[in-house]
Amino acid sequence: MKTLTESFKLNNGIEMPYLGFGTFKVPEGEIVIDATLEALKVGYRHIDTAAVYKNEEGIGKAIKESGVSREDVFLTSKVWNTDQGYDNALKAFETSLKRLQTDYLDLYLIHWPKALNKETWKALERLYDEKIVRAIGVSNFKLHHLEEIMSGANICPMVNQVEFHPQFPQTGVLEFCKKNNIQLEAWSPLMQGKVFSIDLMKELAEKYNKTISQIVLRWDIQMGVVTIPKSITPERIKENTEIFDFELSEEDMNKIATLNKEERIGPDPDNITF
Repeated sequence: MKTLTESFKLNNGIEMPYLGFGTFKVPEGEIVIDATLEALKVGYRHIDTAAVYKNEEGIGKAIKESGVSREDVFLTSKVWNTDQGYDNALKAFETSLKRLQTDYLDLYLIHWPKALNKETWKALERLYDEKIVRAIGVSNFKLHHLEEIMSGANICPMVNQVEFHPQFPQTGVLEFCKKNNIQLEAWSPLMQGKVFSIDLMKELAEKYNKTISQIVLRWDIQMGVVTIPKSITPERIKENTEIFDFELSEEDMNKIATLNKEERIGPDPDNITF
């Protein structure tokens, strides 16, 4: 695992880069354009966005301006809760394509589990069958959400993007996904900054002569999890890529496992009101 193009193979054979560039809460306009351009410049080839982030236009513009071939970028977006349902999801997808200035997505996800999951999934299956999405999946799905959608699906989800970090490694979901060949992907890997106050992470950063961010992102990959840190600072964007020149020992991986508190930072998917 030496470069940003290294990837996990999804259950349909598509390659998904280990490390992606997250854009949650990155404002539309020059900020997201500049940040995405910087990410592509330093070698990222995986960009994650969503309709609700309201920055798809800037990301599409940055990809166009970057000089990087669209075929070399693994681009993800997500259908928002208010656009769930068969027809609504198809319309939302078309809107995202227009904003992103592309004619296909590499990955399209159901953003949160809602009552219309199964209808929405049928829409994603159609998009996949029509080959305008290379892979389809879900986000924030617990075990029972996964079991429910898989019970009526023609296509097994290829990805489940969830909150995943040292204090909330979602062991049960991770095991289920590995067993069913669903790639787990981590959002908020740095715990919205809270990871920097954990003493063990400080110790490991000093031991490996790396930053805490780099230790966490390396841990993600060694756990078999795709990770999508977010930053708009050029130095941090580059720093987050420098995780392929070292490896955490089994002993230190076990130490990080002791941090598990089963504590979420974000919303519980069973109790969302948005």
